[in-house]
Amino acid sequence: MQAAPSESAALATYSAEVRQLLFTYVVQLADTSLILGHRLSEWCGHGPILEQDLAMANIALDLLGETRSLYQYAAELEGKGRTEDDLAYLRSAVEYRHPLLVEQPNGDFAHTIVRQFLFDNFHYPFLQQLKSSPDERLAGIAEKAVKEAAYHLKWSSEWIIRLGDGTPESRQRVEKAIASLWRYAAELTTPTATEKALQEAGIIPDYAALQPAMAAHVARVLEEATLPTPAATAFGLAGGKEGRHSEHLGYILTELQYVQRAYPGLTW
Repeated sequence: MQAAPSESAALATYSAEVRQLLFTYVVQLADTSLILGHRLSEWCGHGPILEQDLAMANIALDLLGETRSLYQYAAELEGKGRTEDDLAYLRSAVEYRHPLLVEQPNGDFAHTIVRQFLFDNFHYPFLQQLKSSPDERLAGIAEKAVKEAAYHLKWSSEWIIRLGDGTPESRQRVEKAIASLWRYAAELTTPTATEKALQEAGIIPDYAALQPAMAAHVARVLEEATLPTPAATAFGLAGGKEGRHSEHLGYILTELQYVQRAYPGLTW
């Protein structure tokens, strides 16, 4: 589908270099929401109770809605005739640019909750700041998504509290999940070269400015959950935003891309 005139005019204001940086970055955002949404969709029909089964399915749908808007914009930025379907389904694992956190396996319910909480704690304040981006398309996507992200953060925060201040087993499980996943959190706010360039251009938020509020929210939630705040780790895992992924992504893409590769040309 051809871009609307206003969209084409807006894109024309960017230099080729900025346009390429934006393409890489918007694909990164879309990949992040796609992979986490897919992980959550794996819970459909397997949630601990019906209400939470539906909650996770709805969060997955919210993320996929954000994914579509981002891939559509990325396709326009690239200008090579690719579609959102091509970007989602017809790339290899090394071309995906999401942080390692979102591809980690669901594990048990506590593991899924901790993964979601760590992501939501970044995603919500990030979208709040992205709403002010001079890039109108990114600002518009953030304006819509931030309302959903506010609910996501509330949901995952409340579950951290319930699990931490619940039974001995729920506490043991959430502590184990935090110990496993905490090392992936730093990548969310560690900028790549692309992100640094866009931050310096004032197009996307400065991640360093987000960190105080993020740390304060984590501290409040863990205190209410009667859980200790983990110490900063010197062994943080990163590389996903630059295409270096764990073995888990290959299995995700095998399932995610199967239908499109088996029946080329299908659309969402």
